[in-house]
Amino acid sequence: MAVSSQETVIGRITSVYGVKGWVKVFSYTDPIEGILNYPNWTLVQDGKRVPIQLEQGRRHGPGIVVQLKGVSDREVARGYCGADIVVPTDVMPELPAGEYYWHQLEGLVVETVEGECLGKVHHLIETGSNDVLVVQATVDAIDQRERLIPYLPDQVVREIDLASGKMVVDWDPEF
Repeated sequence: MAVSSQETVIGRITSVYGVKGWVKVFSYTDPIEGILNYPNWTLVQDGKRVPIQLEQGRRHGPGIVVQLKGVSDREVARGYCGADIVVPTDVMPELPAGEYYWHQLEGLVVETVEGECLGKVHHLIETGSNDVLVVQATVDAIDQRERLIPYLPDQVVREIDLASGKMVVDWDPEF
């Protein structure tokens, strides 16, 4: 997927909905309806980028359904299924101090409070109790293990420095 560092994926078109060109969307925003606050999307699929506007959308059961501007045919809509929905990061709301978007955490080098490098944050997983950092080993890491570290600020995550690209965790490397 060709997404620049100034963009982030906020959802994915999963399937068609109805016969008038609507599609179902899996939203990565919290709350899931937040995806409807971004009217200008770039759809990224198979290396192709298509700018498109959101015509209308709404909550439908546990998900979201939307109509894209200029799309009124089910078969045309089907062509967008599987596309990631990308927006520029500068259109996202400013977060309070100490809060971060997932895309800001991805790619940070993770070190223990003792200074041991565990690797880089590859992605995060949402669980029922707390989010989990998936840390993949790098050449500088103490070993080549992938680690799942709970994202618990002030408990496990002690420091995040976006400017230096580093996160410090209170985590036993053997765990």
